[in-house]
Amino acid sequence: MIKKAMILAAGFGKRINPLTLKNPKPLLRIGNETLLSNTLKFLEMYEIKEVVINVHYLGEQIINYIKNKKFNLTINIVKEENKILDTGGGVLNAIQYFSDLPFLIINPDTIWSSNYLKEIKLMEKSFFENKKNKCSLLVVNKKESFDQSLKGDFNLKNNLINREGTDDLNYIYTGLQIIKAEVFTDLDLKIFSMNQIWDKLIKTNELHGTES
Repeated sequence: MIKKAMILAAGFGKRINPLTLKNPKPLLRIGNETLLSNTLKFLEMYEIKEVVINVHYLGEQIINYIKNKKFNLTINIVKEENKILDTGGGVLNAIQYFSDLPFLIINPDTIWSSNYLKEIKLMEKSFFENKKNKCSLLVVNKKESFDQSLKGDFNLKNNLINREGTDDLNYIYTGLQIIKAEVFTDLDLKIFSMNQIWDKLIKTNELHGTES
């Protein structure tokens, strides 16, 4: 079973300004929780034991928040000091925390709930059954979105992700993936998007998907 996860928490959150002018997006509140605490508690429910959180924009607020709260997890903070490294670069910068075992990468801006637990368990089971699997994304059909104007990110066929027909992509990335550290091997990059990893895996039919 997967025991480690990474929460991507370094972003500027510009799309929801002015809410993020003084607060980092992961610390925005949803009821009695923040997006970050909700994500951490979700990972606890999934029995994750160790979490890495990368920070950059207003990162000290996140660091202090973690220090002042109690979570039943080992939490490691990785600071991106001078420049934000984007999603892929952020993971690569923290890769020393992960062995050759698969781990989760999760975005805190999805409202994660216990409803997702069954889906992730099925996703994990499928991941381990295919020994060649390097990365698998949890996706949802865009027809299920509240915002029908959203464009899709991918298509899904026979559990493989593709981007064929860029004007007609029917699936949206939920913000959760299972991945192996080996996909970052031999990368001569520091600042890059996870999309570069995904596109590379799509070319070799190695990017898998599970529909939420």
